[in-house]
Parts: sequence; C-alpha cells; structure tokens
Amino acid sequence: MALKLTDYRTEVHNDWCPGCGDFGILSAVQMALAETKLNLSDTVVVSGIGCSGKTPHYVNVTGIHTLHGRPLPFATGIKISNPGLNVVVVGGDGDGMGIGAGHFVAAGRRNVDMVYIIYDNGVYGLTKGQASPTLKLGTKTKGLIFPNMTSNINPLILAMACGYTFVARGYSFNVQHLKSIIKAAIDHRGTAFVDVLQPCPTYNDINSKEWYNGEDRSAENNGRPLPRVYTLESKGYDPNVNTDAGRDAETVMLDAFKYASEWGDSIPIGVFYRNEEIPTYGDRILERIPEYSALPPAKQRIGNGNRKPVADIEGYMDELSV
Repeated sequence: MALKLTDYRTEVHNDWCPGCGDFGILSAVQMALAETKLNLSDTVVVSGIGCSGKTPHYVNVTGIHTLHGRPLPFATGIKISNPGLNVVVVGGDGDGMGIGAGHFVAAGRRNVDMVYIIYDNGVYGLTKGQASPTLKLGTKTKGLIFPNMTSNINPLILAMACGYTFVARGYSFNVQHLKSIIKAAIDHRGTAFVDVLQPCPTYNDINSKEWYNGEDRSAENNGRPLPRVYTLESKGYDPNVNTDAGRDAETVMLDAFKYASEWGDSIPIGVFYRNEEIPTYGDRILERIPEYSALPPAKQRIGNGNRKPVADIEGYMDELSV
C-alpha cells in the first residue's frame, strides 16, 4: 500500500507556541519523508532537549527523545548498529551548538550516513529565552536583561570546517523550499547538516518572521516588504564538489564560506556544500570488516534463552582499534 503524507503524522497534541517556526520545520520533515517514500518501520527520528526535542512525538516513525546535546552520538550508534535504517536527527541551536558542540564536530569527521537538522532561533526557547550560541554579539532580545555579550557560532562554516559532506540552510516559513532541502539531505550519502532559521515569537523579538520577511524595510521598496532571505538557486550557485570538472572541495568550500558569512540585509538559504566523493563511515567499516553489511551488530544474536550473552564482538574491537 502506497504511503501518504498523513501516514507520517501522529495524533499527539502539539503544544508549541502559536506562530512558532517549528511548525514549518515539522511539516517539511513529514513532507520530505513522504515524498522520499521512506518505510515507517525503517525510519528513526532522534531528538535532544528543547522545543525541537518534541518532534519525534509528532512523526509517525520510530522516535527517540534523548539527552541534552546527545542526539548525535545516540543516532550514530543506531546507524552503525543497523545501517539499513534511515536516521534523521533533530535538535535546537543550543542543544547542538552549546553542550552538544563536541559531538557536532565528531559527527562531521565520521561522515555517518544520516541527516541532522538544527532548529535555529538564537535563544533557548524552552527555558525562558537565554541567548543561544547562534545569537549575534550585542543583540538584546526580550528574554535578556542585557545585550548578548558572547560572539556567535556560524553553524554552516563550522560544519564545513569539521567535515560534513552536505551543508545547507533553510527557512521555516518557506516550507516547500525547506522540504526540497531535506529531501536532498536524505538522498545524500554521508552526514547531511541542515540549519533552519526558525523565528521564536515568544522570546526572540529581533529575528522575527517580520524581520526575515523584510517588513521593516518596506519604506525602501515603495511600501512592499524587502525580504532578507533569498535562495542560492536564484544566484545560479553550484554547491557540488566535482574533482574531474576542476571543482575540488577547497574551491567549493571557499565559495560557500562567502555566502555563509552573509547576514543582515541578505541571508542566503539553500545547499551550500555537497561532496559525494568522501566515503561514508559505513564504507570505511566495510573495508575493515567485509561481513559488516550482511551481519551488522543489530542483526546478531546477543543472548540465549537464559539471557547469557552469546555475541562475540572481539573481532570488531580488534579491527576498529586505532
């Protein structure tokens, strides 16, 4: 039986704040899963803590709500143990760029075949609006007594610097475009990172929907909004590494850095960097352990009727030791 969009939705009550950008991200995720026709029983959504952490409750696939900053290592274990699963990881900017930053870097170095989506609103929305690692220096949102006194992280540049082979940015109120990005991320072999600009109407009154849409600049455009967000596709930008065509990783990355650095009057969204010439972590394991794809850990018998372990992982440990 063919799956429909409604098959990827649950009936769990959604208690996000009205007007939250999370709704657009959730819709884009559900639409992307439906259009890529991922099997419900073979797909896993892993989340951390925060408003975004509730996402697995609303997607009708296997969902795992993990610890603060820890969805990436949890998801890595899932994918390595059972490489046949489709793994999508979601988390907030505080979750991924704060306490989870070390795991973010490690995931880029491994290049496990999975998708990581960050809901990026510049604040810790679930804990009353403290500045997150992506909020710009000197910005004072209504949740802060004083302007933010720490410099921000650029998730896109960090991702490219530490090895992610697919790096993109979307906007939660451009759901169709975001859906297309998530579909491309799912189709990519390797770790795909999608940073999603997501207004928080409750605590971030600076980077609001109206701000992204340029409604504050209407006087400059004959009374019409002058949007800050634009697509890389509209510029004819090519994010693909193709060594044979002379577009090596360094060349593409330098171009991507320029676009990723834009902020303020112009904010690009789309795919910034895609490199399919790097082997995945699963490919690297397979080179050392030829039977890995046929008999991954999740498909091995781990105990007998008396609950005594029978799995022998010594060979795996020897092969993967460094």
